[in-house]
Formats: sequence, C-alpha cells, structure tokens
Amino acid sequence: MNQSIKTNQAVIGVGSNVDPERHIQMARIAVEKAHRLVRSSGFVQTEPVGYKEQPPFTNGAWLIETRMMLSELTEWLHILEDRLGRVRTENRFGPRTIDLDLVVWNGEIVDEDVFERDFLNKAVLEVLPGIAEQM
Repeated sequence: MNQSIKTNQAVIGVGSNVDPERHIQMARIAVEKAHRLVRSSGFVQTEPVGYKEQPPFTNGAWLIETRMMLSELTEWLHILEDRLGRVRTENRFGPRTIDLDLVVWNGEIVDEDVFERDFLNKAVLEVLPGIAEQM
C-alpha cells in the first residue's frame, strides 16, 4: 500500500508594520504548526510602497513544505492574515498586522512582485538559491 502523499514546496513573503515582531512571530508559530518550515530568510526594514504615511515594514520570507495544494495554501494564508488582525481597506498599500504572500510554488515564481521589490528578491534567493536562474 502506497502511503506517500505529495509534498509541495512554497516560499511565503512575510511583512508587517503593525507591531511586526509580535505579528511575524505569531504567524511563524501558526505556519510551523500546519507546515514544515524549512528555512527562514533574514528580516529587513523597508520603506512603505505606495502609501508613505505609515511606519516602515519588516519583511522576509519562509520556505515551507506543505501537503496543501496551491489554492488551499493561498486560502489558508488569507485566513491566517484575518486571524492575526489584518484589515483589508481600499488602500492596498496601507498598514497591516501581517502580509503573507505566496511567492514561489514548487520552483515556479507565482508573484511578480519578486521582480519589482529588491528586498523580496533577496529574501527569496536566501531561502531558495536554486531559483536564481528565473530571476
């Protein structure tokens, strides 16, 4: 009997500018309970994009292994953001308790921000150096 279940690999971009130390740690604990955290990038402070009248962000990335499928993981991250107090407003660049974006799925870049945001590019390369040829 084959008991193998496909494991998927994902890179999650992580950001916060509302009590970032606390919210990033809470998100990490939730991620570690539901998935296997393989590697974490260093976290850096970045200036806000789009809407400047807010505190700087703390940003990084996590490489995980999961048994969830792509759509399931995307929904799970969205629910986790909500659970951690993320408020979605018309200002998509506004302050947030936590921002969890699926950036790479099984070696394929799925979020174009990785090409436009230097901090995200560096964080992804830190946790998944083999993706460099796609960047």
